[in-house]
Amino acid sequence: MADFGISTLSASQLPLLGTTQTSPRKTIWRRWNQLSRLQKNMACLVLVAVTLVVIYVLSLEHDSSVEQSTSKANDVRDALENVPPALAPDAAKPAEKKLMRRVVGRAYGRGEQHAGPNIEHLRRDALDAAGNKVERVDKVLHLHRVDKVGEEEGDDDPSGARRPPRDPERDDLEPVEVKPEALVPGPAERAALRFPGPSNERQEAVVKAFQHAWQAYSRYAWGHDHLKPISQQPHDWFGLGLTLIDSLDTMYIMNLMDEFHEARDWVAHHMNLDVSDYVNLFETTIRVLGGLLSAHHLSQDDVFLKKAIDLGDRLLPAFETPSGIPFSDVNLMTRRARGPAWNPDSSTAEVATLQLEFNQLSHISGDSKYSDKATAVSRHISGLAKKEGLVPIYISTKDGQFRQYSVVTMGARGDSYYEYLLKQYAQLGQPLAHLRDDFNASVQGIQHLLVKKSKPNELTFLAELMSGGKNIKPKMDHLACFLPGTLALGVRLGLPTSYMKLAEELAHTCYLTYSRQPTGLAPEITYFNMNSDATEDFYVKPLDAHNLLRPETVESLWYLYHLTGNKTYQDWGWNIFQAFEKYTKVPTGGYTSIGNVLDPDNLSPRDSMESFFLGETLKYLYLLFSDDQRTLNLNDFVFNTEAHPLPVLRRPPAPARAPVPRPVVRPGHDYI
Repeated sequence: MADFGISTLSASQLPLLGTTQTSPRKTIWRRWNQLSRLQKNMACLVLVAVTLVVIYVLSLEHDSSVEQSTSKANDVRDALENVPPALAPDAAKPAEKKLMRRVVGRAYGRGEQHAGPNIEHLRRDALDAAGNKVERVDKVLHLHRVDKVGEEEGDDDPSGARRPPRDPERDDLEPVEVKPEALVPGPAERAALRFPGPSNERQEAVVKAFQHAWQAYSRYAWGHDHLKPISQQPHDWFGLGLTLIDSLDTMYIMNLMDEFHEARDWVAHHMNLDVSDYVNLFETTIRVLGGLLSAHHLSQDDVFLKKAIDLGDRLLPAFETPSGIPFSDVNLMTRRARGPAWNPDSSTAEVATLQLEFNQLSHISGDSKYSDKATAVSRHISGLAKKEGLVPIYISTKDGQFRQYSVVTMGARGDSYYEYLLKQYAQLGQPLAHLRDDFNASVQGIQHLLVKKSKPNELTFLAELMSGGKNIKPKMDHLACFLPGTLALGVRLGLPTSYMKLAEELAHTCYLTYSRQPTGLAPEITYFNMNSDATEDFYVKPLDAHNLLRPETVESLWYLYHLTGNKTYQDWGWNIFQAFEKYTKVPTGGYTSIGNVLDPDNLSPRDSMESFFLGETLKYLYLLFSDDQRTLNLNDFVFNTEAHPLPVLRRPPAPARAPVPRPVVRPGHDYI
């Protein structure tokens, strides 16, 4: 057994009675030397521990006594300070106060003012119980005015934001709570806008084209969704007057005020939102709600505001899902929502392309319930895992997760998700900077995974990712031609200037899908060759050869011209417009989509004029040919995905960099 310092003495070691004993010091030293090294170490450790405990206990007793003494001294001093000056003895007068004010949590020097709440620290010199000079700090909440350090009158809050109203009958005023700024600013008084009308021959030609289409719609399909121009019959999809609503702001911008007022009266007296069938949430939002909101902003006519609020209330039930991801369809009469019968999921682009409209509705109504629902969707999607910023085209309303093995594309069901990432930031500025960052991340993914080059001429195009990203499909929808314009807008908002080169290359490819066809019109879908032995850069399959009068290419041409002043984009747009005039114009009124852009002699007209031809295509062409690009500049407006201009509610900060190199400066341009 180890010896832990306990010694047992034998009888022979005990001192005998009457014998002489050695001195105690010598006996202790001899016994110490007899201990083993382990025993000596243990004894030393015990001695050190006991010493430390004693020191700690003594220090606690000392601090306690000092604190009690200081407390008593402070109580005495406070009592003396509360004695009226006439009664206080000279010896009891407090020392002169030395004030230092600072905002809680921030350091300020003596005599320095602040711009924070009316809470300040008062530092004063005082004496402790032992007569030593110390500095005491008191926290004071001021409910009266303070102008300068050490004074009690004045105003350190000129805006009044932190100061409660003065009530002479109350002395116990409580501070007013300062609420954080709302995401969507409240309503603001605005004046109706006025537009001069066409200023050159190209704009006049576009106005005549619009009137040719509008007169046929008025005559044969008034109040209905679409016109069938060849058979001169109406066609309804939702029963909401889509063409009329989509055309309101186009007529206002073109200064066609007689037509505008006639359409306004229909909205006021005949527009019926009690539609008993299910309508698509996305299409109703971008076309009808967006059209009403834009018409209200431009004209300040409350007829459009009342209808917009009514429609918004009817659309809100679509968001009542377990995840907050809205259903695709909603019944405006029963206010019930559901997913489509063919797919339990919602389209990613559709659920992520509602925010501009619902934000604007909250702005003009003063009710945040609309933006709360829509921005919650953006916030949720922002937090989901993505493939280099890219998203699948379907998302579940039950668990809010992507369907990972669905297609990744810049075309149908994916396109406007990316568009609205950037445009929400353009609309509301810095509070949504994370969406600008999401867009930036998606462009990096686009460049890495989707941007491809054709053979033999190295045209830049956007491919699709199939099967969760395992396979590449060299297919590009006409819908994807929105991206050049959105990239140019991104550069204007501070994203890398290298994106402008990609925008220009993609716009060139989109234009070639028009100019290389015999009709000068682009097909709905184009396939690109990537084999080294290819002789043509792209080709069109017969089932994809139709043209629906879509706006995406001329939309991007307008953004590029608007931001660079390069007239080449105007010329490309003029060529596209002339092709529409030649091959889609119906002599008796209206324009029709065609089934075959590959053969001018066999166009296969479809007898359908979509509302977006008047609401988007002709509007962007009219703006593209404008001499003064400041008319609808991007400082003040953000266009929804249906080309309805909405106001910028909070401008993003200006980019901290030099502008993009541009052609010779021409007056009247909103340059990057």
